[in-house]
Amino acid sequence: MFNRFFLISFLFLNSAGCGIYSFYGTDDSGAKNFSVKMFEVRAPKANPLIGQTFTEDLRDLIQQQSTVQLIEEKAELRFQGSISKYDTQPISVQEGETASQTRLTIGIEVKYENTIEKDKSFERNFSWYTDYPSEADFLSIEEELIALIVDQLTQDVYNASLGNW
Repeated sequence: MFNRFFLISFLFLNSAGCGIYSFYGTDDSGAKNFSVKMFEVRAPKANPLIGQTFTEDLRDLIQQQSTVQLIEEKAELRFQGSISKYDTQPISVQEGETASQTRLTIGIEVKYENTIEKDKSFERNFSWYTDYPSEADFLSIEEELIALIVDQLTQDVYNASLGNW
């Protein structure tokens, strides 16, 4: 009876789904490690620290949601890119042509290289935004706004690469 249960369990686990998935639900192609190069800031108006913030948050997210280990060079899964857009635009224009809300949009360019399954590699743009009251002092809330957007962007990059969404 035990042998039959073991055989059925083994066959089920080996035949369920496609690709190699970890217990975290990650499609890591069987990779053991990953690297994230520092994201360059190319957007003219961007906060100079956003590249470092994004890079560190992406590294942390991958380590939290997968089993692959962070290394500096020659990784099996490689991420690199740049902050390509950092823009504020007035929205929700009211009477008198003043905006009640302003939108901060951050865009990134990402190159993901999967050296094990090359067809899963990509170069892609991601963008996210958040709105804030126009009367707010941008410099006093900028860090908080960046954190909100970076959380979404890192999750989008993770889902597109290791989440395989």
